Amino acid sequence: MTLGRRGAVAAGAGLVLALAGRPAAARAEESAAEGSARPRTLFIAGDSTAAQKYADAAPETGWGMALPFFLHRETAVANHAVNGRSTKSFLDEGRLAPITAALRPGDVLLVQFGHNDSKSTDPARYAAPWGSYQDNLRVFVEAARSRGAHPVIATSVERRRFDAAGNAQRSLGDYPAAARAVAAASGTPLLDIEALSLALWQRLGPEATKTYFNWTATEQDNTHFNPPGAIEVARLVARELLRTRVLAPRETRRLDDTVPTRWITWPPAPPSAS
Repeated sequence: MTLGRRGAVAAGAGLVLALAGRPAAARAEESAAEGSARPRTLFIAGDSTAAQKYADAAPETGWGMALPFFLHRETAVANHAVNGRSTKSFLDEGRLAPITAALRPGDVLLVQFGHNDSKSTDPARYAAPWGSYQDNLRVFVEAARSRGAHPVIATSVERRRFDAAGNAQRSLGDYPAAARAVAAASGTPLLDIEALSLALWQRLGPEATKTYFNWTATEQDNTHFNPPGAIEVARLVARELLRTRVLAPRETRRLDDTVPTRWITWPPAPPSAS
């Protein structure tokens, strides 16, 4: 049975209360001891920019597909990002519940939403940046902590948008600032992928960035990535995970190395993919 948003929060509530009864230092020591006993897993909760893509979508590539290339092979990636989801729809569909159930002490839950939260004409997905979007991010943070895992908030990766003078433009409204505010207030590590990707697109320029996004003979997609773009965004994510000390140096690799695009593969879509 799939739990919705309330079920996911309620499932962790008892754990939160139990953990709160012990000193913070003791809880941290227990979490570190349990986490060090096994390789940890990095879970991704997000939208189509990060999601696994299948053969019918190639060459479209989510950055989550490329992230394992930059992590030590013992650090597993569990990519739960799904096309088209916002914080609201992801929670309403009960997609946090299986993540929460699978989290173990020391694991990482990386949360990146914003593109679809801004769809104000779609009540199933819209979450106001300074309201329910922030509330929803806090649900992810609390769920991770209830399991002894480490929450991480990432601002959304920027789209490819340039003005007539060739300057990369912001397109995500108040959502990056709202995510930064939640991270700061909750003491959650922040990966500012919006700012870093915007700077990357600016360095590359309007023409070169076409090879990073899903531009094909039949499509001009300025939101989703081709393999080169997914690889470079994943590199940004891995570097930020190291900079913020979410991951240790021994858990990362190839941060400055060329990663061949042929390493990206698109498996057949499973029957349940949605």
